[in-house]
Amino acid sequence: MALTRYRRFLKLCEEWPVEETKRGRDLGTFLRQRVAQAFREGESTQISDPVTCDEMFESLARIHTNYYKTKYPRLKDTSFTGVSVEECKLVIATDSLKQMEEGKKGKWTKLRERFSAKNPEEESK
Repeated sequence: MALTRYRRFLKLCEEWPVEETKRGRDLGTFLRQRVAQAFREGESTQISDPVTCDEMFESLARIHTNYYKTKYPRLKDTSFTGVSVEECKLVIATDSLKQMEEGKKGKWTKLRERFSAKNPEEESK
């Protein structure tokens, strides 16, 4: 039975897309890591609670197939702010978040970081 569960999770991991704009925060990458942890021994892994394992798989499968998106369709593809889906994706991208963090730093902090960073060539002299 563990063999079929393992193969179902592997198939789900293969189908789950990896979003490159969210490096280190992507759900697909996290899912792959958790499946690797849960099935360390591969097909011969013993599952302590098969019912919970099956429930988790079914929940992830519903998310992956957009079950709730089709069951409860939205009238508009915007939020209460009026921002579109594309704009939201742009804002929550890892690069955009890093830029916003840089913008929050004060001038004194930026100057201190710039001058405290030493080149590797200077350290070797």
